[in-house]
Amino acid sequence: MKIAIVGCGALGSFYGARLCRAGHEVYFLLRSDYDAVNRNGVYVQSVEGDFHVRPKCARQPAEIGPAGLVLIGLKSTANGALPELLPPLVGPATTVLTLQNGLGNEEAIASLIGPEKTMGGLCFVCLNRVAPGRIHHIAHGNVVVGEFGRPSQPRTRQIAALFAQAGIACEVKENLLQAHWEKLVWNIPFNGLGVAGCAGLEAVLRGRLDPAQKRGPCLTTDRLLGDPRWAQLVRELMIETIRTAQSLGLAVADAEAERNLARTTNMGPYKASTLLDFECGRELELEALFLAPERAARRAGLATPRLSSLCSVLRQLASNFSNDQ
Repeated sequence: MKIAIVGCGALGSFYGARLCRAGHEVYFLLRSDYDAVNRNGVYVQSVEGDFHVRPKCARQPAEIGPAGLVLIGLKSTANGALPELLPPLVGPATTVLTLQNGLGNEEAIASLIGPEKTMGGLCFVCLNRVAPGRIHHIAHGNVVVGEFGRPSQPRTRQIAALFAQAGIACEVKENLLQAHWEKLVWNIPFNGLGVAGCAGLEAVLRGRLDPAQKRGPCLTTDRLLGDPRWAQLVRELMIETIRTAQSLGLAVADAEAERNLARTTNMGPYKASTLLDFECGRELELEALFLAPERAARRAGLATPRLSSLCSVLRQLASNFSNDQ
C-alpha cells in the first residue's frame, strides 16, 4: 500500500518506520528533518529490537499525491495546517487515520474530506524522538482503531491487519469515542500533572499559581506514582475522567484506573508528550486533552474539581511561559 505519514515526530516516525519495514511504499512528509531523513533514513532503537529503514521523503504533499492510507501523527495544535496538507494526499479510495491524542481531531478531518474517509486511532506507546530520524522506543506500542461516527467496516479490519502484519498489535473498536475517553484516563493525569507538577501540589489543588513561588521540576511518571500525594491526585483525576465518560453514556469501566496505573509502573522516568512540549517551549495540546473533556463534564452537569483546577493551572503556566519567551 502507498502510505503517507503526516507528522513525522516520534509517533509518526515509529509507526511509519514499522510499516516501511513491512514492505509498504511509505512516504514521510517532512520539514526540518527532511535532509537528515532523506540522507540517512530512520533509525529506531527499540525494546523489541533495533532497526533501520529508508522511507521515501517529500517536502510538499503534492510530491506524494493520493495515497491509500494517510497516517496523521501531528499534534492537535497543528490541525490548522490540515486544509493545506490533506487535499493533495486524498483520492477516491484514500483512508485518513489520525493517531492524535484527545477529542475533536476526527471532526476536524471529517469536515475536510468527509466522514466516510475518516478513521481514528489511539496509541499506547512510550517513545521519544531523540534526534532527526532517530527514535527511542521504550515500551508498549499497541494501537486501537475505529471508524468515525459509525461501527467498523470491512476496511477497518483491513487497516488493523495491515498494522498487525507490520508487527504492531492492533485492536478494532466499535465505539471510537469510548476508546478516546479510555485513553484520556491516562492522558489527563500523566500529561497534565507532568507539567503542572512544577507549580507544586498545593497550587494544583487550589487551581491557582503563587506568583512568588519558584517553579520546581516537572514530573515524570515514576515521580508521580512514587509520591503518595501525587499518586492520589492521579487516581482522583482518573476517577473524574471515568465518571465524565460514563455520564455521556460511554461504557468506560471503573477498572480502567487501576489498569492504567499498573501499565505505567514499568515505564520508569518517562516524560509524557505534553511535558516534552512544555520543556521545549512548544504550544501545549490544552484544547484536545484537557479543555474539551472539562467542557464535556460541565455539559453533563458533572462536578470535576480536580480536572477544573488542573485546567486552570495549565492555562496559567502556558500563558506565563508564552509571555516569558
